[in-house]
Amino acid sequence: MRARLLEATVDLLVERGFAGTSTTLVSERAGVSRGAQLHHFPTKNDLVVAAVEHLTERRGAELAAAFDTLSAEPVATATGRRTRLRSVVTMLGDHFASPVFAAALELWVAARTDPALLAAVAPLEQRVGREAHRMTAAALGADESRPGVRELVQATLDLVRGLGLASTISDDSARRRRILREWADVLDKELG
Repeated sequence: MRARLLEATVDLLVERGFAGTSTTLVSERAGVSRGAQLHHFPTKNDLVVAAVEHLTERRGAELAAAFDTLSAEPVATATGRRTRLRSVVTMLGDHFASPVFAAALELWVAARTDPALLAAVAPLEQRVGREAHRMTAAALGADESRPGVRELVQATLDLVRGLGLASTISDDSARRRRILREWADVLDKELG
């Protein structure tokens, strides 16, 4: 029942945003009574904080699964390396344009003015950010002991987050693909 409530919360954050997500709607979506929902989560903040934790785990698992789909084989040729870099940045772009990322954005915006929510969101986002950085560096084959490489990895993540934010307003997938293809070529030059 708890899992159904958390999934319903995430779905509603994507569909209706933070302001449009109520405990009543969550109960209805999860198919549980209001009393059962209140037993698990007495307030909207209790529900949202638990959903933040759930969403953090889900985002981490989805990102790890996406990285797992990429070949772990070392790339021996320049063409193979460029193809690999394009695959990595495309996968990241798709991940950060997903509904799960949209739900996270809703929580970020709400946490900006809600100290209790910020206290829950900030440490979890730091953990997700560190793990995303680690996985991205590994997938890119980036040697972060070289000057500027750590910053390139972080710029990659900042870029895909920004493109993910833009995708919440309109479908810019064609533009996103072009930008990411060019960015992969920049990474190829700088990391190679």
